[in-house]
Amino acid sequence: MTGICTGRVAAVTGAGRGLGRAHALALAAEGAAVVVNDLGVTADGAGASGGPAQQVVEEIRAHGGQAVAHTGDITTDDGARSLVTTALDTFGRLDALVNNAGFLRDRMLVNLAEDDWDAVMRVHLKGHFLPLKHAAAHWRTETKAGRTPDARVINTSSGAGLLGSVGQGNYSAAKAGILGLTLVAAAELGRYGIQVNALAPAARTRMTEQTFADTMAAPTDGDFDAMAPENVSPLVVWLASADSAGITGRVFEAEGGRITVMEGWRPGPTADKGARWTPSEAGETTRKLLTKSEPARPVYGT
Repeated sequence: MTGICTGRVAAVTGAGRGLGRAHALALAAEGAAVVVNDLGVTADGAGASGGPAQQVVEEIRAHGGQAVAHTGDITTDDGARSLVTTALDTFGRLDALVNNAGFLRDRMLVNLAEDDWDAVMRVHLKGHFLPLKHAAAHWRTETKAGRTPDARVINTSSGAGLLGSVGQGNYSAAKAGILGLTLVAAAELGRYGIQVNALAPAARTRMTEQTFADTMAAPTDGDFDAMAPENVSPLVVWLASADSAGITGRVFEAEGGRITVMEGWRPGPTADKGARWTPSEAGETTRKLLTKSEPARPVYGT
């Protein structure tokens, strides 16, 4: 280990299992003190338990690291605020926020209940917004007091947010929203010493090991386990470190040994009549433009 995060304090949401756990352990291994947030809910968001967060804390401490559990609900204003105050009260500072908490309630659109839509939006999208808001408010206060931070926010999107995913309309919409939030936050918060980036990871977690069972299965022959969540964490650690200076407003895919810079929506072929189109002209022109454009990438699950 290089100690790339020595002296820094990071808060990780949804850190009791899966990707969040891997991120928390990796950050601690590189010298960060970690606030381990997790409600301990089931894969669909039911129930609650402090056990998963505390288990990760004990694992970090057993390896000589520093960590504290936080079991507040980060989809509430009080819970998100307390995540930040837990870092400040325990370690005296906060340098990085890794927004990772989430769960699934998959249904085809015609069968998707309003409650399942709202629940997924709440934990993924609101669960990113509120911790980001309270962390940013703290860092803005530091800047105004003459102590400009070297702060980092790493948000968690998904391939479903980039491309859509059949049977996951709520999840895809929430994850796409996180990308928009990331871009706005990067633009607004840079003046306060805050960098904001997003990941679209592919890894084996409770949310993927059943939905994508074939591709997420661990190898049995000793080959590289491309879907292990620990493969994503090195990029998270680097983005949370001071070494990532100047990197903000970016979206990355991370899977196995692969890192991809995503380039998002960019203008493609265009036509300008200089006046209003008729519907027929608009349709004919659009078809011609599409023949010059990159073909659409397939939606997940098709």
